Amino acid sequence: MSIVTYNNRSIANISAIPGAAKSLTHIKTLTASSSSTLSFVDGSSDVVLDSTYPIYLFKFINCHPASDDQSFLFNMSADTGSNYNVVKTTTSFQANHNEGDSATELAYDTSRDLGQGTGFAYISHNCGSDNDQAMSGEMYLFNPSSTTFVKHFICTSNISSGGNYSINFYGAGYGNTTSAVDAIQFKFASGNIDAGTIKLYGLKDS
Repeated sequence: MSIVTYNNRSIANISAIPGAAKSLTHIKTLTASSSSTLSFVDGSSDVVLDSTYPIYLFKFINCHPASDDQSFLFNMSADTGSNYNVVKTTTSFQANHNEGDSATELAYDTSRDLGQGTGFAYISHNCGSDNDQAMSGEMYLFNPSSTTFVKHFICTSNISSGGNYSINFYGAGYGNTTSAVDAIQFKFASGNIDAGTIKLYGLKDS
């Protein structure tokens, strides 16, 4: 296999890079303003969450809770948002470091797992409500329209906690259903999403 090299002149003349972000298509942006939930429902308000794309990506940008030390959660629906209760099995771990540089941790926390549970799954936890505190991250959802396979997801986030920690959270799991998933809902465990943005993208095959 030959190796392609570039110099300053060739870089200046590049109009497209194979496999670059053109395969990522923006679908919908939701902006919270004291919102109890934010929901993406296929076929509603220009949302696409079906077989159009094999992979969907959610971007969470400065999601700020109205109440202190809140976990950011999600659930899936197989009935276009009538119920958010898909059975899920999940796992997670996180790395913590406080502002005082006096405490660190890398931990697996079973209390934030689901084992065939229908409740909301964790994207982050303990987000602070100070004016400068929020949560940002992303979640991939794979082939939600499949009627053969379970619905895998992977998420990662970073939050500034009420205890002034940076918490880097990693979560993954699957919705244990062979029904098509056609809606996703996000919320904090308690209180409103005071502010923040969630963007939905579709990722093409090629």
